[in-house]
Amino acid sequence: MKKNVGGIDRFLRLVVGLLLLAGKFAGVSLFSGTLGTVLAVVGAIFVVTGAIGYCPLYSILGISTSGNK
Repeated sequence: MKKNVGGIDRFLRLVVGLLLLAGKFAGVSLFSGTLGTVLAVVGAIFVVTGAIGYCPLYSILGISTSGNK
């Protein structure tokens, strides 16, 4: 796997992902029910892709924010 997620993108993914997960587990009303579950899954995906620096969707679309060619 070639890294395709750059530094700022990784940071933003981690922050947004953690916020989405925290909202779900803190019991915020917006994060209840099906919407909350979907947002928590998206948050988990953001955290994982931010942590490893690789996004499969970016790979499919030919996007790279890492600066590597």
